[in-house]
Amino acid sequence: MNWDFPVSIPTDAMSPIASNSQPPANARFKQILSALHWARNILVTSHLRPDGDALGSTIAFALWLRSLGKKVTIWNEDGVPSRFHYLPYHSYVSVPPTDKHSFDGVVVLDSPTRGRLGKALTAIKSPGILINIDHHVSNQRYGDLNYVDPSVPATGQILFDLFRYAEVDFTPEISTNLYAAIATDTGSFQYAGTTQHTFESAAYLVRSGVQVTKLSLAMYHSQPRRCFRLLQHALNNTKFSCNGTVAHFSLSLSDLKHLRIFPEDNEGIIDHLRSVEDVLVALFFEELPDVRVRISARSKDTRIDVCKICMQFGGGGHPFASGACIRGSLPSIREKFLTAIYHEIQGLT
Repeated sequence: MNWDFPVSIPTDAMSPIASNSQPPANARFKQILSALHWARNILVTSHLRPDGDALGSTIAFALWLRSLGKKVTIWNEDGVPSRFHYLPYHSYVSVPPTDKHSFDGVVVLDSPTRGRLGKALTAIKSPGILINIDHHVSNQRYGDLNYVDPSVPATGQILFDLFRYAEVDFTPEISTNLYAAIATDTGSFQYAGTTQHTFESAAYLVRSGVQVTKLSLAMYHSQPRRCFRLLQHALNNTKFSCNGTVAHFSLSLSDLKHLRIFPEDNEGIIDHLRSVEDVLVALFFEELPDVRVRISARSKDTRIDVCKICMQFGGGGHPFASGACIRGSLPSIREKFLTAIYHEIQGLT
């Protein structure tokens, strides 16, 4: 294929989009490939508190770049939580250093805003060209080249299509990381946006070497016992309001210490709240250090767009799954966010 498609590299690749400008149109795959062709030293990174889509996409992308002979660095502020150690070559991911580094190109995956990169952002001295690939509807299109498609269920799905276009060799390691990215972000192929193409992509990855039984055991049936303690606590302390349509659970720092759990252990707790029959919105409030609260919001009703609500609090995501991180006390933030949710639900009647 022809890699020599011209790409102009601005002098300030990390400058934000002007507030009065229109979001740039999606770059074509050919433009992204050309930019990567000319780059030699590349950083691949994603958002802090990474999920399976963020890590699987990041590792798969880095493995492909390394196969092309590129010098590739992979950063994530939180490294790789232990529950994702089943991902092939997870050890390639490192925590950003305290000193600054320059690159020919920076590829940001699955991150709707630059701020979600955390310490990875502050460790970049010069990014070269910034490529932003994501599937969140709230993505701010902060890159020099942006490919944002909210219609797909996972960033891993976009990378699968990009790799097919580029005629990438789908090794078992690349395929396993992409499969994990897609499977986790679709809730095992249950969530909105899952299409025939999603299943066809998964089937292609299985044919390329994914051991589904082994991988599924690691992904869904190998949690440490402390996660069970957290689940017990959540089930005993979940509250229902607004005529049972809202389920919410709060985890304080003292709870975290008492239960002897890690922040990464709460992944998936909100799904148990959402599974209740009459619940339309599930919410998880997590107290963080430095007087901050992390909110996870899930909707089961097309009329309730939790992304729109989270954006009011500086967050974002998808209409059915979004989040925000807000400075303030747990009781205060919880009350404000619940009020916004109640207002949205009352507007349905």
